[in-house]
Amino acid sequence: MVPEEKTGDRALGALKPGTRQRAQLRVRVADIAWTALCAVLALWAVASAVGAVRGVTAWGYCAVAWVLAAIVCAVRLAAVRRTKRI
Repeated sequence: MVPEEKTGDRALGALKPGTRQRAQLRVRVADIAWTALCAVLALWAVASAVGAVRGVTAWGYCAVAWVLAAIVCAVRLAAVRRTKRI
């Protein structure tokens, strides 16, 4: 008889090309990168809006920041929907 493995005892396995772990790693890194980009653009948009209200920065920077943040968030949501469908 072979003893049953506990759920926490399994190793990650080798990250060789073509393995499931390698594909999951690639998707996870892409997910982290997109989330970080959304967060940075959101912070930039809020900071530029506050600066524009105070008169420190131009409204053009604020508009560009919000447009870029909206585009990146829309692409991020589309990517999430696409990966859930697969």
